[in-house]
Amino acid sequence: MNSFTYNTNTFRELFENDFTYLNGFLRNVSRFPQKTALTCPIRKENWTYRQLDGECNRLAHALLADEIKKGDVVVYQLLNSAKFVFCYLAPQKIGAINCPVNFRLSPGETAYILDESKPAVYIFDEEIKDMAEKALNIARHSPRRVVMAEFRGNEKPFAGSITYDGYVTGRPESDPGIKRPTSIYDETTRLYTSGTTGMPKGVPLNNLNEIFTAHDVIMHFPLNQTDKTMNMSPWFHRGGLHSGGPCPTLYAGGEIVALRQFNPRVCLAHVEDYGLTYLIGAPPMLKMLHDQQAKEPRDLKTIKGIITMGAPLEREACISFQKVLTPNIYNGYGTTEGFWNTFLRPFDLPRMAGSAGRPCTDDEAAVVKVYPDRKAEPDDYAARDNQEVGEIIIKSPAKCSYSYFNSPAEEERVFYKGWIYIGDLGVWNEENYITVVGRKDDMIICAGENIHPVQVEEILNEHPKVKESAVVGVPDKTRGEAVAAYVIKDDPSLTVKELVEHCRNHFMLANFKRPRFYRFVEALPYTATGKKIHYKVREMALEDKEKGLLERA
Repeated sequence: MNSFTYNTNTFRELFENDFTYLNGFLRNVSRFPQKTALTCPIRKENWTYRQLDGECNRLAHALLADEIKKGDVVVYQLLNSAKFVFCYLAPQKIGAINCPVNFRLSPGETAYILDESKPAVYIFDEEIKDMAEKALNIARHSPRRVVMAEFRGNEKPFAGSITYDGYVTGRPESDPGIKRPTSIYDETTRLYTSGTTGMPKGVPLNNLNEIFTAHDVIMHFPLNQTDKTMNMSPWFHRGGLHSGGPCPTLYAGGEIVALRQFNPRVCLAHVEDYGLTYLIGAPPMLKMLHDQQAKEPRDLKTIKGIITMGAPLEREACISFQKVLTPNIYNGYGTTEGFWNTFLRPFDLPRMAGSAGRPCTDDEAAVVKVYPDRKAEPDDYAARDNQEVGEIIIKSPAKCSYSYFNSPAEEERVFYKGWIYIGDLGVWNEENYITVVGRKDDMIICAGENIHPVQVEEILNEHPKVKESAVVGVPDKTRGEAVAAYVIKDDPSLTVKELVEHCRNHFMLANFKRPRFYRFVEALPYTATGKKIHYKVREMALEDKEKGLLERA
C-alpha cells in the first residue's frame, strides 16, 4: 500500500510520456505558426515555426523510408546551418537519437565515433567532404545511409553518398504520426566531449536533461519568445546547442540566427541588422568583438546580454567589455556532462571576475580535498578561504544523465554518489564563489610541489608582448618535472630573456613555478569550446625536448 495522498497514475502517465522536448517545440509550432523560428543570413532564408516543422517532417519521413527506428543513431557533422536544426529535431519525431559531432575532427577521430555509436545514418557538411570520405574508409562500421548536406552547392557527393536535398525530395511535410515516440527517460541527444583529456566520450541526454537545460537558460538569461539569439561558436557542443542555440531558443519560442563561421565584424552587423538580443561565445570572441566595436561602432541597443563560457573572464577585460559592448556580461562554467553548473551574472561583475561564479539555481557545486589514491567524499570540503586547492565537484540531477555511452570505466571514474568529479581544480570562499585554477590531470609536480598551469599562464599573459601561452610539465632529472612554456608573441621583438625577467620579478610567482623551458609558436591547440588542450601541448613538449627545440631559461 502506497502512502500517496492522491492518485498518481494520470500524473505519471502524462509526465513520463508527454513531458518531452519535442512536445515543447510542437507547442510553439501551434502557438506561433507564422513567427520566424530560424534565419540563415548567408542564404537570406528564414523559416517560420510551421515551415521549420515541415522541413523536420520531410527528414523524418526520409529516415522512416530507410527503416530508421527508435533507438537508432543519426550522426551529423555540420556547421551551424538550417540543416543542423532539422537533424536535431527530426530524429526525435521517430524516437531516434540525434548525435551532433565536431566537424573539426580528424578522419581518425571521426571514424572512432562512427565505430562507437554505429549510426544508421551519417550526415556531413559539404565543406568537410574529403574528411568524411576518409573517415568512412577508416571506420569499421558502415552507416546504412550517407548524406552530404549542401550549403553553397559547390561539391558533388562521393560514391556511396547522396545529397541532403535528394534525400528529402518528395517527402511529405506532414507529421510522421508516431504517438509518443519517446518518454522522459529515453536518450534523445548524444554529445561527445571535446576531448581535453583524450578521445571523446559519448554523453547521452534524455528528454528531461534537454528540457531542464532549456529551462536553465530561459531562467538565467532570461529568454522568451521575443528574443533573437546567435551563438558565435559551433552548435555541436553543449555550450553551442544548449546555450542560446536551438535547444533553449526553440523551446522558448524565440528565433535563432545561424552564424556559420565567426567573424567579429559580421557578428556586430547581424546585431544591428536582425535586432539580436543575445550573443553567446567564448572569451576570445568577446575580445575580438570588443576590438571591432571600438574601431568601427555599430548600434547594439537591442542587446540584452552577451554570454561567455569555456574560460574565466579577467577583471580588466570584463570592465572593457561592459563599457564597449554591454553592461550585461554573463559567464557560465560547466561540462558536457552537466551543462553549465556555476554562473556569473551582471551583478557579480566585475567584482567576481576571474571566478566561475556560484552554483546555478538547480545545481550544487563544491570544492573537496585531493588525495593521490582515491576520491574525496562529497562532504570532505577544502577550506572556504580561496587558498586551499581542491577538486571541483558538481551535482546536476536535472541536466545530467550520470552516464557515458559504452564507457563503464569512465562512469566509475567521474560519477560518484550523485556528483560529477570533472577533474578541475579550484578554490572557493564563504560566499560559495568557485575559482578554477587548473585541471587535476594537468598538474605539474616539481620537486614534490604542485604547480597549476593556469596560474603560470596568467602571469605570462600579463607581459605586454605576449598574446597567449600554454604551460605543461616535461621530464627533469633533478625535479621530476620542469615547467615548459609555449608562447605566442604579440610583439615580434619578444625574447626568452624578457620572459625570464618578467617571471623572476613577478610577485605572485614562486621560484619553483617559473618556466625552465620556452618555445615560441604561432598557434596553440584549442577545443571547439575555446579550452586549451594541455595534453596535446605536453605531447609537443616531449617531442620538442627530445629534438632539442626547447630553449632553456
